Amino acid sequence: MLSSCGGQKSANFRFYMSTPIEVRSLERLPKGGCMIIPGRLDAAQANELSATLSDRKITWLVEETTTLPEELQSYLQLSGHSGAAFSKFDESLPDLGRNLEPKIEGKGILIFIPGVTNCRPGAPCRIPSDVLRALCALGLPIAPLEVSVPEETMLSVENPTKLPAAILTFGKTIPKGQATIARYREAMLFCAEESFSSREFLNGSLAMAMLQGLKKHSGKHSLFDGTDDSELPFEKILGAAIALSKEVKLATKKNRVGIILPPGRGGMIANIAVLFANKVPVNLNFTASHEAVRSAIRQADLDKFITADPFVRKVPDFPWPPNRDLLFVERILPQIKKKIVKWVLLGKLLPAPLLARILGIGKSKGDDEALLLFTSGSSGEPKGVPLSHRNLLANVCQFGRQLDLPQNSKLLGCLPLFHSFGSTVTLWYPIIEGLDLVTYPTPLETKRLAELISQHQIDLLLATPTFLRGYMRRVDPELLSSLSIVVTGAEKLPDNLARSFEDKFGILPMEGYGLTETSPAATVNLPSPEEKDSLPVIPSQRFTSVGPPLPGLAIRITNPATDEDNTIDQSGIIWMKGANIFKGYLDRPELSAEVIDQNGWFKSGDVGRIDDDGFLFIEGRISRFSKIAGEMVPHETVEAAVNQVMGLDNETERKIAIVGIPDEKKGEAIALLSTITGPALEQEALDIRYKLMDAGIPSLWCPRKIIPVETIPVLASGKLDIKGCEELLQNH
Repeated sequence: MLSSCGGQKSANFRFYMSTPIEVRSLERLPKGGCMIIPGRLDAAQANELSATLSDRKITWLVEETTTLPEELQSYLQLSGHSGAAFSKFDESLPDLGRNLEPKIEGKGILIFIPGVTNCRPGAPCRIPSDVLRALCALGLPIAPLEVSVPEETMLSVENPTKLPAAILTFGKTIPKGQATIARYREAMLFCAEESFSSREFLNGSLAMAMLQGLKKHSGKHSLFDGTDDSELPFEKILGAAIALSKEVKLATKKNRVGIILPPGRGGMIANIAVLFANKVPVNLNFTASHEAVRSAIRQADLDKFITADPFVRKVPDFPWPPNRDLLFVERILPQIKKKIVKWVLLGKLLPAPLLARILGIGKSKGDDEALLLFTSGSSGEPKGVPLSHRNLLANVCQFGRQLDLPQNSKLLGCLPLFHSFGSTVTLWYPIIEGLDLVTYPTPLETKRLAELISQHQIDLLLATPTFLRGYMRRVDPELLSSLSIVVTGAEKLPDNLARSFEDKFGILPMEGYGLTETSPAATVNLPSPEEKDSLPVIPSQRFTSVGPPLPGLAIRITNPATDEDNTIDQSGIIWMKGANIFKGYLDRPELSAEVIDQNGWFKSGDVGRIDDDGFLFIEGRISRFSKIAGEMVPHETVEAAVNQVMGLDNETERKIAIVGIPDEKKGEAIALLSTITGPALEQEALDIRYKLMDAGIPSLWCPRKIIPVETIPVLASGKLDIKGCEELLQNH
């Protein structure tokens, strides 16, 4: 049923804005008629769109249950264009689409007007999925239009007067009769990536952003070190980092400097000092094997390392370089105390641009290397991952704006600084955005961490599922009552663990997803907005998913067998593109070419899909699949089922792991590494098989045999050590 939504002659509508609205990729709009579906639209944006398409006959289209802002409704009624309405409940939407076709004859354009919804900032699409489904069912050619408002997702150190009021980016038109939610969402993600990646701040310097953040938030925010309950205000961090940066410059001519420190004031000052010295910090993994550490030092070409005496004594089995190559931060800082005081005072007096010019800060920027991390080496020798200023500024912006924490929030920093999440989220993010940071050198001492959470009333906890189990065993629920968000990553969050944590502490852990190569955050679940005023809610959390992509990250899915593109709702290999994606591995061009294509798309190695509401579901690493009789069997799915039937969901340590073993008939078979075994392994394997089949697991997926082991190899992050598992199989 069509109905009018306006049609009076145009009024003299003007919108006064200090910055313009930009319309991009207009060449993608077909010459013939189509339906434009913007992810969001306000009155000023609608006016700009109308002016841009002044040579086309425009008809506004609304869904009958939609609530429009008063200003937008007034504009539509006075715009001089006709209108139509439809109902998402209409059972004959294809017939309705045929009735609308005259509106797009010749060069006619239908422009859908999204209504008001409750959503988090940065969402590229603010149209409820049931409305999207109805729009696709109309059967008309669709031109996706992504509308971003840079001010909503800008860093606190950006200048809002230099940002456009909005960026309207057209996507490739979906032909008549081929529209699906998946195709529309994929096009919107592509457009959002184009828009975000064009932002000027990405050409800047991480060091300059840190300088600006320390100055801007000086006097308001501090680092609280949980080892001795000391407080270090941002202005003192700035002075110490500047003074130490001069010592770093004198100590080495090399471009990179090693850092062997846990989270805390020393680790924070050391990393900023290296950046201020126009060098690249390399936080080394002190939990890795000697072989992996030496490999990282060799690959990074390091000759100097910042550390501390107490930490050297605490980790005696680390392959420490000779003393002449170590810069002991707790020895150096007292020796340069007068210089620190001088720079604290100058830091307060001088504006950031002048201070940067005096110190030479910010020469390295944009696509230049800002940080070097190494992968965990779960499947081989650690790979060097150079992250650029662009990568890190993008990810701080993407993750920080999506979190949207209030200014008085406090963050717990206990993840290692060599861990990509510990680096981006607990080093750069709180300084740039202005948050209090409470640090502790290890994520394992959950009882002490819980005391710090209670003492400082911390809002955000970042952890892995392995560390969450420690809270489950040792912590009084009242100590975590201040938490508003708990985010986990690095490994799959078991459903039972998440629900048990919620039952005990009253807060549901939310899973995120990322890789060192993505700087690292790619997707994250966050609390959905509360329902109010009967408005539709655009969800930002879906249990068992890893959340929607962060603003500015595009995703596509390919078939694992053929490498051809799937639609994003079909399971396959996950590819990502965005300003936070690295450019390639350190001195490994052949390996880089395997994961990054000519258009800058990064092949994650993970298998997954995106649902109709935009949530990404991870089904496993491609390296953790077995191809059995032509079928891809996901190890992690089988592991979760085995944990459930064996009652191991709440165990704090891994007891089992699924591995693939050679099989003459089917190519591969599934085996179970287990630290829990009975006297009759064959009977035990048979019992588990029957239990799994009763739980709905296909017979092909069930373990053929059990391999007894003393321990399951696990990395410091909690991830399964795949290389270690392979070595166990070779020795069995």
